[in-house]
Amino acid sequence: MLTAVSYLGAVGLGVTSPQLFRADDGKIYVVKLKNNRLGTKVLVNELLACSFGSLMGLCFPPGGAIMITGELLATTRKLRAARVEPGLHFASQYISSTRYVVRTNLRKVDNKAQMAGVMLFDHMFHNLDRTWNRRNLIIRRVDNKSEIYAIDNSHLFKKGRWTVNWLTKLEPKIIMNYRRAYGWLLKYYLTAEDFKGYITKVEAITDNEIEELVDAIPAEWLSDEKERQALVHYITARRNMIEEIARPFLTLLPDVDRGAEVDKSE
Repeated sequence: MLTAVSYLGAVGLGVTSPQLFRADDGKIYVVKLKNNRLGTKVLVNELLACSFGSLMGLCFPPGGAIMITGELLATTRKLRAARVEPGLHFASQYISSTRYVVRTNLRKVDNKAQMAGVMLFDHMFHNLDRTWNRRNLIIRRVDNKSEIYAIDNSHLFKKGRWTVNWLTKLEPKIIMNYRRAYGWLLKYYLTAEDFKGYITKVEAITDNEIEELVDAIPAEWLSDEKERQALVHYITARRNMIEEIARPFLTLLPDVDRGAEVDKSE
């Protein structure tokens, strides 16, 4: 588990008012505090995405729980004024020197195929915010390679703040999202093989792994055992539905060579 060692300031973007901290591993993290105005369910969602995304091999920045101590808060007037409490918060590694995804820079990305997995994840967890918020897909160029990252998973389950009844309602639904970048990816770049690889990865996730990732959620973020069990049930059901969830994507993929179309569109 990470421990924050210094406060660097506000990020300045986002409804959850994320903050920048340096952790004891020397890296900088974007931290969502447990007293954010949407509540601790946001942190639950972020940790679930981090853990499940790791099992799928997705292009999410590394992250996890971070301890902010009372000693650090005592030295930071701004955090005290914001009534930040000591304890566990959620940290996502800060990715520097990035640009937001637009139609013209997407074609230059080297890891576009990973977006098939991100799209499946977002549809498993009803994360419409990925494309509604243009800032949730970023590109970083390092060593002559451009890589895309999917960030901010606070709004899983359509709205972030979910209930047991809400999960039950969402569980059987398949709601397609092909706005903006998702539409471009489907039309010009992704293939059936890109999706099939991630379908296989999801199907390989065991019941025990699902229980472990829910068990790893700190009690101070989610103390209700019924809500924990509802998460296990939801994730298990959606894993079992993965082929059904993926089918609309496979249907939308063109069967023709799309290279000429990309050049024409840009």
